[in-house]
Amino acid sequence: MFGLCSKQREQYFGSLIFMKLLFDQNISFRIIKLISNHFSDCNQVRFLGLENSKDIEIWKFAKEKGFVIVTFDFDFINFSNLYGQPPKVIWLKIGNHSTKVIADCLIQKTDKIRDFIKSEDFKNVAVLEINNSL
Repeated sequence: MFGLCSKQREQYFGSLIFMKLLFDQNISFRIIKLISNHFSDCNQVRFLGLENSKDIEIWKFAKEKGFVIVTFDFDFINFSNLYGQPPKVIWLKIGNHSTKVIADCLIQKTDKIRDFIKSEDFKNVAVLEINNSL
């Protein structure tokens, strides 16, 4: 697996996206299992011992470890405005929904998320707003 070139890796793994998403504590840890077939290397603050940590500590951890933060919390947008990127932030503006609905929304937006994180066109964009519109 590790010796595969990017084209071979894409053929082998299909649409699985290799990126590190870090879900804030306001998003259930159960989301990891729901999106694991579409996004790899996802984690939630609870699993990393960061539950109940201050937002700035989560921000610093994400920056050090190469995570993209996924959150409902506007504080991370403020950090992005103050400190820039990394880390990038995916700001969920979809209202109060079940974990399944949130997961489905992220899966629907897979291409947009991939472009935001991987595309050269978005290298200077720090925040991606995700809403429930297609």
